[in-house]
Amino acid sequence: MIRKSWSCGEKSPVLHPGYIREGKTAMIYMDNAATTFPKPPETEEAMLEAIHTLGNAGRGAHSASLSASRLLFETRAQLAQLFHAEDPSCIAFTQNTTQGLNTAIDGLFKPGDHVITTACEHNSVLRPLYRMQAKGLEVTILPADRKGRIDYNELEKVLQPNTRAVITTHASNVTGNVTDLKKVSAFTRRHNLLFIVDAAQTAGVLPIDVQRMYIDVLCFPGHKGLYGPQGTGGIYVRRELRVRPLMVGGSGVHSFDREHPGEMPTALEAGTMNGHGIAGLSGGLEFLKKTGLENIRLHEEHLARRFYEKIRRIPGVTLYGDFSSYEDKKECRDRAENPGRVATIALNLADLSSAEAADLLSADYGIEVRAGAHCAPLMHEALGTKKRGAVRFSFSWFTTEEEIDLAAQAIQSIVSDAG
Repeated sequence: MIRKSWSCGEKSPVLHPGYIREGKTAMIYMDNAATTFPKPPETEEAMLEAIHTLGNAGRGAHSASLSASRLLFETRAQLAQLFHAEDPSCIAFTQNTTQGLNTAIDGLFKPGDHVITTACEHNSVLRPLYRMQAKGLEVTILPADRKGRIDYNELEKVLQPNTRAVITTHASNVTGNVTDLKKVSAFTRRHNLLFIVDAAQTAGVLPIDVQRMYIDVLCFPGHKGLYGPQGTGGIYVRRELRVRPLMVGGSGVHSFDREHPGEMPTALEAGTMNGHGIAGLSGGLEFLKKTGLENIRLHEEHLARRFYEKIRRIPGVTLYGDFSSYEDKKECRDRAENPGRVATIALNLADLSSAEAADLLSADYGIEVRAGAHCAPLMHEALGTKKRGAVRFSFSWFTTEEEIDLAAQAIQSIVSDAG
């Protein structure tokens, strides 16, 4: 079993008043699809150092400003290496995945263009598309079945002469199902379309090679699988592609020009950057490099499989998503290219609403999960959970086997009491 630096009950960074175990107050955090918690020491240390050393990048030639500029460049280089980008200039910083997706959707399309997306998407894809649709963009949404899966053969059927792009999530934030990017990119390459990927649930967990996977735009968060702080993220843009900026303003260069600079990454970075947050992101990336993306993926898959096996036969538990990959007898290591799932499992308990179940888990067991619609309305329509929502468990490197077992026991108790 992989050993980690922190586990519940050992110097737990947050004390939860509702859960006592072995004389200690502790919280079992299982909402990592929203944001990873806790953050590694590297993240905290980098942010503290930045607070004491950084000025404003690109706004001076003094040491504090130059230190900030170096930090931004070095973090871009870390991200470019992680995602196999052509060079660091292809990476622009954003405050989250949502800003990146808004930038791409607003900056690449015009009225009369046609875009294909899926029912698996988060509102950070859907709402920008709906807004552009009101201005004349044509949008086709591929449906999902009752397990949250799309039919890739439908792509050819919805292709139009004015189709410009396919936008898809790499993994659903509700079901944990992983999109087969190879099949989608084969379609986009065949028809010379743009390929835009939402990596909110996969950056730092699954291997992403933007060049080999023919991804034109990749939007990713800093605060999830990259173990950085909230308020950080980024957008990768293929070197030859130009995206109209969502915001314009101060850039530190070409101040007398009426138009914002067009070269990356300055083109998509108006105003003062979140230097302290980016420092924390750099620390998270250092932790990721030392720990190993493959080790993290194997650990998370091991935990998700363990949880699934413990709860799937409990009467009163309804699971959502495609778990066929868990029936695959191949070693976890052999599925790195197409793992089928990330470590997110959505369910409902007995006749309880998702909110009631999540409240019981928190109040009686100290288990913190997400309930509701998860900002993915079309997925819930496909799953049949529009009114009820779903309880989402999501794991990280810092989740332990002990916590998995306690969560399964809590589920058993709740459905027994509800019955």
